Amino acid sequence: MNASDGDDAVNFQRGRPHEEPEINLIPMIDVLLVILIFLMITTTYSKYAGLEINLPTADVQQVQDHPNEINVAVSSQGEVMVNKSAVGASDVAAVSLALKRAASGAKEPVVIISADAKTTHQSVIDVMQAAQQAGLSHISFATQNAGR
Repeated sequence: MNASDGDDAVNFQRGRPHEEPEINLIPMIDVLLVILIFLMITTTYSKYAGLEINLPTADVQQVQDHPNEINVAVSSQGEVMVNKSAVGASDVAAVSLALKRAASGAKEPVVIISADAKTTHQSVIDVMQAAQQAGLSHISFATQNAGR
């Protein structure tokens, strides 16, 4: 090895300019814009101002007896009675079984739900779900006059 070979190796490293690493922001901006567009498209905007609900009124004289009625009473504690007989448990499966028994042989029975004013919403929904599971699609709610 001669002296000039060693100088070339040293000059090779010195002659190379030292480059500073730089961050390219354009791909990062592109990715952020795609994410922003995705979020804008998939986000649903719901407006919950005030709900105006007009409750229906009922006239007691219009009530008619139907031979295919299944009367379901729900107490304020969530206890359920089907055609004046207590259902052992108030879960959906037990109420559904009681509704199936009450509807046996009837053609297109109507389920009439009479719920106490202090009954939880979930108790009434459970009765409606039980009626659906029993294959009963006609459901009505019992009301009373406001004067009572």
